[in-house]
Amino acid sequence: MSATLDTNDPAELAERSADFESAWAGDIVAWAAQTYGAGLVATASFEDAVLAHLVATSAPGAEVAFLDTQYHFAETWWLVDEVRVGLGDKLNLTIERPLPDVVPDNLWQSDVEACCAKRKVEPLQRVLGSHTAWITGIRRIDGPTRANAPIVSWDDRFGVVKINPLATWTDDDLATYIAVNELPAHPLRDKGDYPSIGCWPCTRPVAPGEDRRAGRWAGSAKTECGLHG
Repeated sequence: MSATLDTNDPAELAERSADFESAWAGDIVAWAAQTYGAGLVATASFEDAVLAHLVATSAPGAEVAFLDTQYHFAETWWLVDEVRVGLGDKLNLTIERPLPDVVPDNLWQSDVEACCAKRKVEPLQRVLGSHTAWITGIRRIDGPTRANAPIVSWDDRFGVVKINPLATWTDDDLATYIAVNELPAHPLRDKGDYPSIGCWPCTRPVAPGEDRRAGRWAGSAKTECGLHG
C-alpha cells in the first residue's frame, strides 16, 4: 500500500478506505500524517481521550483542534486539561473559538441549528480552510447517520479528505484502549449513562433502550451538530 495519493478522486479514496477496513487505527493516523503532512488536522470532542491520544502517539505534533462552543461541561474542560498535561509536547492542541461577536446567549433555547452553526460549524470551517485532510472520531456504532461512515472519503461540504480511523471500533475497543493506555475517563461517564457528550444545554443521560445519541438535542428532530451531516 503506497503512502501517498496522486489525487483526491473519490474512487481512489474509496479503494484506500476499503484497504483500511482491517487496519489498526494508529496505522491509519500515521498514514494520514505521512500523506498530508501539515495539511492534516484532527478535531477531538473530548467525550473521551482516545482520539487525542491516538493522534499524539501515532503522529506526534499533528494538530488536534478542540472547538470551544462556550457551553462545554466543566468535566469536559477537566478532561482536556488532563490529556494536555499527560501527553505534553506530543499533543499539538489548538482551541478554536467562535467569532468575537458570538457571546454566550440563550439561542440554544429557541434555535439549536443556529446555535450550532455559530459555535461549531463556522469555527470548523475556519480550521479546515487551511488544511487538506481532516481526522474525526466518528464511529459507525454511534447511530444510524454514521452507520455507513467510510474510513477515508472526500468531504464535499468542507472540501477536504475526511479520515475516520475509529469507524470500525466498538465500545469494547474504546474501553480497552482507555484501560491499556491508562487514560483519564470523562467524569460524566460515572454520573450516568452519557454515551454521547456535547454542550451542557443540549445533553442529557440516555434512558435504557434509547438510541445512544438520544440524549443530544432531546425533544427536537436534530441528530447531528452540522459537522458531519
